[in-house]
Amino acid sequence: MDVNYVGENLLPGKIGQFFVVLSFGAALFSLISYFFAAKQPEDKSWKTLGRIGFWLNALSILVIGSTLFYIIYNHFFEYHYAWSHSSTTLPTHYIISAFWEGQEGSFWLWMFWQVILGIVLVFRAKTWEAPVMTFVMLCQLFLASMLLGVEIFGSRVGSSPFILLRDAMDWPFLKDPNYLSMIKDGRGLNPLLQNYWMVIHPPTLFLGFASMIVPFAYAAAGLWQKRYKEWINPGLPWALFAVMILGAGIIMGSFWAYEALNFGGFWAWDPVENVSIIPWFTLIAAVHVMIAFKNTGHAYFTSAFLCLISFVLVIYASYLTRSGILGETSVHSFTSLGMSGQLILFNLTFLGIMIFFLATRKKQMPSTQKEEEIYSREFWLFIGALVLTVACVQMIATTSIPVFNALFGTKVAPPIDPIPHYNKWQGAFAVVVMLLTAFTQFLKYKRSDVKKFWAATIASLVFAVFISAAIVYFTKVYTNIMYILITFSAVFGILANLRILGDAFKGKWRLAGSAVSHIGFGLLLIGALIAAATNEVISVNNSNYIAVAGFDKVEKPGENLFLTEGEPVQMGDYKITYVGDSIAAPNVFYKIKYEKIDEETGKVLESFILSPFAQNNPQMGGLIGTPGTKHFLTHDIYTLITAAASDSQAGVTPKEEGKGTNIEEYDEPATYQVAVGDTLRYRNGYYVIEGVDHNANVENMSKGANDLMVKMKIKIVAADGKEFNADPVFVLKNNNYFDFPKTVEEQGLMFRFTKILPAEKKLELMAYQKPLPQKKWVVFKAIKFPYINFFWCGTIVMTIGFCMAIYRRVKDGKNKGSKELA
Repeated sequence: MDVNYVGENLLPGKIGQFFVVLSFGAALFSLISYFFAAKQPEDKSWKTLGRIGFWLNALSILVIGSTLFYIIYNHFFEYHYAWSHSSTTLPTHYIISAFWEGQEGSFWLWMFWQVILGIVLVFRAKTWEAPVMTFVMLCQLFLASMLLGVEIFGSRVGSSPFILLRDAMDWPFLKDPNYLSMIKDGRGLNPLLQNYWMVIHPPTLFLGFASMIVPFAYAAAGLWQKRYKEWINPGLPWALFAVMILGAGIIMGSFWAYEALNFGGFWAWDPVENVSIIPWFTLIAAVHVMIAFKNTGHAYFTSAFLCLISFVLVIYASYLTRSGILGETSVHSFTSLGMSGQLILFNLTFLGIMIFFLATRKKQMPSTQKEEEIYSREFWLFIGALVLTVACVQMIATTSIPVFNALFGTKVAPPIDPIPHYNKWQGAFAVVVMLLTAFTQFLKYKRSDVKKFWAATIASLVFAVFISAAIVYFTKVYTNIMYILITFSAVFGILANLRILGDAFKGKWRLAGSAVSHIGFGLLLIGALIAAATNEVISVNNSNYIAVAGFDKVEKPGENLFLTEGEPVQMGDYKITYVGDSIAAPNVFYKIKYEKIDEETGKVLESFILSPFAQNNPQMGGLIGTPGTKHFLTHDIYTLITAAASDSQAGVTPKEEGKGTNIEEYDEPATYQVAVGDTLRYRNGYYVIEGVDHNANVENMSKGANDLMVKMKIKIVAADGKEFNADPVFVLKNNNYFDFPKTVEEQGLMFRFTKILPAEKKLELMAYQKPLPQKKWVVFKAIKFPYINFFWCGTIVMTIGFCMAIYRRVKDGKNKGSKELA
């Protein structure tokens, strides 16, 4: 028998699911049409059909996204996705974050960006449209399958964002027709994701991932159609675009880690971080060898291989983060939705395409018999690409340990402390790459003047030695030889590229974009090194003890300070005071005041308040803190709440109405024998026994002929003059005694009328007082990050350089096209 469930809004889900299926069918239709359009370019009807399928796919994706957002925004918790990732307390910008918190939403985001890129290709790719869009729509087909959520031959394909909660969860109460009335709210957004960076970081990152398909598609199309040299020109600007966007997305992730996560830094070598940076490195290597091929004809195979493998690695990254295979080795991977098989097929398909074209076209690929000169730019660009590739291999090997264990049944443990493990290897690779970035600028393609090369290199080298020595000395990184080498190589790279940038001001603008990008990367590297190597905990606790139960099991007491509200504590140069807190559910914002005071005059030299916040989230193991950071020109002060009084967190959840008095909230009572007119004192004033009412009534209790119900009238006068009344009741009914207390919440009082003493002509009164509230307290950790602004500044400069390089490559492509038409 069909059950009619009360209050369900099923229409949005039906519309959404229809367009999910339509997006899959349209992608398949477009793929087939574009494939035949590429095979039969003279028949224009295939291209027309391909475009129809593409536009239908685009429309479907827009409707899917709009419908899903409508469901989340309106809190339709009958849908599993809305219930799992949102709640009624989330502000609008966090509802946007909730949209792509789950796998289904992030797959949609990837598809959406590929639609945008596809629109550009349809209008701009010209003769490349059909072969390039064939590969784009193949990727779109796989992504659309991830949202299907249908069963085929007993196996589920994909996970639909429109599945109902009662279909997704096997909870008994969901079988009740009125189950929605029992769901007060959704599970909410992960507290770590409740940050403004999560509104812009995932879209940027997924645009980077999506744009990686375009260089792959151009390289594969060039090999497929045997247009070996032609694809480099249109593919290069797209490769630069993908590098720029993915790099920006990765850096935004660093901002998020720095400002929202409690890593205590901006990069933790987490597996998910690693798998995002690996394809970025390989595509950077691809860009450099593509440029070398354009200028010299060398390294064609390497160019094609790196463009192709970069997108294959993006899919592999998706498998690692979405299959659940990383387990607990990553703090921000997705849990498995049972799509491992689909993800593996996705990966193997594109890997197979890469291997097939590279193997079958190897003998026909352009090559030159002349070997590269050692004193040539192309030779060292190839070496640099090789070094970047080896760096990626090291990261892949370590990150993929869970995969190797699953495949071969081994039990190899990943590094216990990944940060020093990766720093050791990647630091060495960084030195080599920066040295290559430096002296390669003084080389020309094919053949260079050796004397000019050495003169320019040695001049920059000497300056680099002095400047890096000064940086090493003032930042105190001279304790580690690797830090010294990284500083020197980065400074050397910056100086060499500044020289090239200087030539740009003389009219040689062609290399300005690459020079600016390299300078930005050098600044980023110096900032990352100094901030990571010299950051120091300034909340030093010499007692090495925090009076909070179990604190030493989760944090280092020696790196945390205990603050009581309103009581200053000296911390290095600063006097620190916990001045209060405020609640913006589900978070509590703690106000920590920093003051730097002149010891002689007592004058306040510097003062600011940081507002780190935290929430008590049992699902994530307790208190989840989000740091507050004060930015200075030369350093940042980063403050994180690591423990807090339960009272401050308890205030986030209001008491439910209708709950009875909890006697445990009060101190032991004082018992008095009183008469009418007596006055007694309490902590904040006094109270007077004004009289007795023998005709009292008790709600929902009948009064028999022999029953006694007596009310004691008490007037309470507080120290500030405010008056309150209380009338506790004593009942004798059927030879049983009862009493009904009365509370005065504003004064923390409760009165019980417990006995009548006729012989003494007295009444027994029990007076309860709530204990004096304890002062609120917090435990916090403060870290100083010196020269972190070099890191953020380098990011901006590097992005500007990429924009300049893209502009130049697009302009070159137009000029070449104009000459060919002429």
